[in-house]
Amino acid sequence: MKRRTETFRWYEYIAFSAVTAATLCLCVCAGSVAVPVGDTLTAVWNSVWGLPVPEGIRGSIILSVRLPRVLAVALTGAALSLCGAGMQGLLRNPLADGSTLGVSSGASLGAVAAMVLGLRFPGLPFAGTTIMAMLFAFGSLVLILALAYAADRSLSTNTIILMGVIFGMFAASLVSLLITFSGDKIKSITFWTMGSLAGSGYESVLVLLGALVLCGGALLFHARELNALSLGEDAARHIGVAVRRVKLTVMIAVSALIGVCVSMGGCIGFVGLTMPHMARMLVGANHRRLLPASLFAGAVFLMLADLLARTILNPVELPIGVVTSLVGAVVFVVVFFRRGGGRRGAC
Repeated sequence: MKRRTETFRWYEYIAFSAVTAATLCLCVCAGSVAVPVGDTLTAVWNSVWGLPVPEGIRGSIILSVRLPRVLAVALTGAALSLCGAGMQGLLRNPLADGSTLGVSSGASLGAVAAMVLGLRFPGLPFAGTTIMAMLFAFGSLVLILALAYAADRSLSTNTIILMGVIFGMFAASLVSLLITFSGDKIKSITFWTMGSLAGSGYESVLVLLGALVLCGGALLFHARELNALSLGEDAARHIGVAVRRVKLTVMIAVSALIGVCVSMGGCIGFVGLTMPHMARMLVGANHRRLLPASLFAGAVFLMLADLLARTILNPVELPIGVVTSLVGAVVFVVVFFRRGGGRRGAC
């Protein structure tokens, strides 16, 4: 591979960042109440530099409602897509994403349990739903790895996937059981399970940003190792890769990111599955280029999906998970056949 294609170049970062910023501006401006681009930029600029913000409903809509929501959506999309690219590289499976390990189902179980039981944590800045989702995400990872280790001391990829699928099905059945006994909370819980970032504030943005910097940084740091693992675990060991350590690090980082994303927005499917494939078509399979491209692609895709969810049936708002599943399924089928999946049996 030529050197110019090994890493993301500075002009590529600028191009992807410009597209992401333009999409963010579009999503903040558009909605049930359209806001001119000039007013949006003025309100944000004045707010950042401590200048007087224009009074009226437009300034309130931009700074208090749309901007934190769109930022949370962008960070969630970036995190989910990055997790999907990391898991596809780690497991060498084009159908893998951040929920392959069953951690997403575990996080959902924790969040639904918190909502059904009405758990609260006085004095803590984050709601009980967030904390329970993160705790259950990590607990799920520990349980899955323990079961995989008991069955296979080498922690082979196939064993981990199998345990993750089994645990995901078990956790999903427990979520259904909790919903059955949720009483008058069933509507809000059902809507949450379909995915929604409505009502997100700047606290949510900070939590998502911190998780993306820490866990996403760990994934980006291991891009070379993921390239080596794409040749197979034995080949990676022969060139000096600590396979078990890398696998555990990537899985822990993915689990943490998935737990945070699920706690904030519920179950949002297909982002981690489809966006890495789209990014791979643009920049290739080298993870030093694929991971940054997937991050930007996920942010753009989820922002557009959220905009569609807010506006297509205005004033009714669709769950964002419904939109990503409908659009993502179509996109994945198109990508699958364009890459010859119907002939070769793989993406």
